[in-house]
Amino acid sequence: MNNCLIFSGSANTALSTNIVRYLEKDLGKMSRNRFSDGEISIAIEENVRGKDVFVVQSSSPPVNENLMELLIMIDAFRRASAERITAVIPYFGYARQDRKDKPRVPITAKLVANLLTASGVNRVITMDLHAPQIQGFFDIPVDHLFAAPVTTAYFQKKGVDENNLVVVAPDVGSVKMARAFAKKMRADLAIVDKRRDGPDEVEVVNLIGNVRNKTAILVDDLISTGGTIVEAAEVLKKNGAVSVYASCTHGVLCGNAIAKIKSAPLKELVITDTIPLSPENNLPVIKVLSVAEMLGEAIKRIHLSSSVSSLFI
Repeated sequence: MNNCLIFSGSANTALSTNIVRYLEKDLGKMSRNRFSDGEISIAIEENVRGKDVFVVQSSSPPVNENLMELLIMIDAFRRASAERITAVIPYFGYARQDRKDKPRVPITAKLVANLLTASGVNRVITMDLHAPQIQGFFDIPVDHLFAAPVTTAYFQKKGVDENNLVVVAPDVGSVKMARAFAKKMRADLAIVDKRRDGPDEVEVVNLIGNVRNKTAILVDDLISTGGTIVEAAEVLKKNGAVSVYASCTHGVLCGNAIAKIKSAPLKELVITDTIPLSPENNLPVIKVLSVAEMLGEAIKRIHLSSSVSSLFI
């Protein structure tokens, strides 16, 4: 691993620190400043010529700032003659517009993929894309990891009764993810069918499956404003669920999400550290699991040109 250098953007330095700790390395040296008008200034402070460089940066809020910083860092490494540049993007933002679902709208996920490629990145590592087909928007290798092994291991260690357990997809879009989660947990599957009345408004219509007298785990890739998860949790309780847990990879938690979660009938909300949880959002009901070891292992295997397929399961 001597020819491997790992650098961190400002989006999630805690996760980057945990990754290099797992790999028994130090973070690469880099200075980050701003010009008087707010423009980002990056300077690499060690030799990267001929090195295998990994840049860890989530495109989490503030999305535009963090994405631009990542592009500037990649450009700096490319111009410093790094042999290979891999962008480690635990949370891939701008992923919710992955197709033209109505006239005159952009496909921002494809635009971001183009920007990253044009900046000079050679490979991307990401986790639980909001739309899995985004992997195909890139013309470079993309390693799409899943947080399910981390979250399912947590619930199994917690001792959730698998004989009385049901995994629930809070909407139709998350059915595939919930099905894989249910298979790992050896649990039944249920689906909350809902109609979205507006960008941040959700009206629940129907529950497909039986949750009565069962422990339910809601599974989704991200929680933004919290509307989907909270509405689904309330429906599960109304339909006789004994207790309701929620599990998501990316805790965006914007808007009034924290207020909604406080009042929701959730026993526990499990998220990962792909996005840093701010102290003011750190509720007792929220449990944060780390994906640093999984990302660190992916970095190690890619650098050593060994198989990463076992990490996709």
